[in-house]
Amino acid sequence: MNQPPVVEWTEADEPRSARWRSENGAPPPRRIVIADDRTKADDAYKLACEGTALLWRGDFHNARQLLTALARRIDRRPRKAPPADVTQAFHVHRAAQNHRARILGMLLVPLDATLAVPLHRAPDVREACVRAYGPGEPAAAEAAGGTEGPAPTASLVSLRELLALIGANEWRKKGVEIPALGGDRIHPHYGVFSPARGEYVDLVAEAPLPHDELAFDIGTGTGVLASVLARRGVRRVVATDQDPRALACARENTERLGVAGQVEVIEADLFPAGRAPLIVCNPPWVPAKPTSPVEHAVYDPGNRMLHGFLSGLPDHLTPDGEGWLILSDLAEHLGLRPHAELLDAFAKAGLTVLGRLDITPRHPRARDTSDPLHVARAAEVTSLWRLGLTDLGASDHR
Repeated sequence: MNQPPVVEWTEADEPRSARWRSENGAPPPRRIVIADDRTKADDAYKLACEGTALLWRGDFHNARQLLTALARRIDRRPRKAPPADVTQAFHVHRAAQNHRARILGMLLVPLDATLAVPLHRAPDVREACVRAYGPGEPAAAEAAGGTEGPAPTASLVSLRELLALIGANEWRKKGVEIPALGGDRIHPHYGVFSPARGEYVDLVAEAPLPHDELAFDIGTGTGVLASVLARRGVRRVVATDQDPRALACARENTERLGVAGQVEVIEADLFPAGRAPLIVCNPPWVPAKPTSPVEHAVYDPGNRMLHGFLSGLPDHLTPDGEGWLILSDLAEHLGLRPHAELLDAFAKAGLTVLGRLDITPRHPRARDTSDPLHVARAAEVTSLWRLGLTDLGASDHR
């Protein structure tokens, strides 16, 4: 991991410094003031809006209450009606999300050298922090600026991020039940997209297998699709990813599910070496810029992974094989990717559509009429496109 940048502030008339931790890549705050149980929510909100971060030195539970109070102040601001144009509405919605995250990210808490929170009534967050950041470093205490107070500060993190780490760690321990795996659970690591929305998993579980000797799972993430293929009887699955967290997560899940003997998890940018009669890929569905690690599984600037998979598929697919592209059409309903662009990408890659399986979303947001993107979400369909090489021919399922 790269060394976190250093953040500086003044406390008790002494210069202090510590490492800055931000998984979404937010830069260190330029100005930090000390806040505690006496800090009023209105004052904190004003400072946060001005770009001043608040380093909390009071009771941990009161910090959580202040974060909730800040969120209420953001959410009660008068909202304009969403633009009639759905694409513009998407960009406005994303901008509002980013603004909210920036303001809430201004409330900071300290971590000591062991990645514990040295605040009154703070929970033990060391396991969650170690799983996200790696082990603490005792030597970091010496690098931290001041030694006055109850404990030295080795690093700072936004309370919002810390709570996300705690929640992700609970999901990792609890796991996500996967009906396609007979109710067995997938345990997502922090920063690895959780298969909580399982429609795409069901598609892979139901599509007719063209062969059962070998499959590639491109961008495996938690390893859920590779595990489904192995449970369906595919004798060998090569699962690829570039993210070290995803690779560790997939290996742990395949081991837990008893399919590690069938699934080989390797680091690769898209394809492994060789050819396979079945190649599966569930790329990010929306061509937009991600703002946090987990969003890389949802947002793909310029459709990089989608086009990389399609253009590379003919060089890795056996002549009679199938490439399974699992893709939502939400981007089409948002005006971010025309349907014709997808079909053109198939043709340019020398691929033909052998068939298509569709499924509608089951998640609550598809029925939430207050969502500014409700019209697009309600119309969404997730498809498994069965692709073959054009020179072997098949009808075009548009």
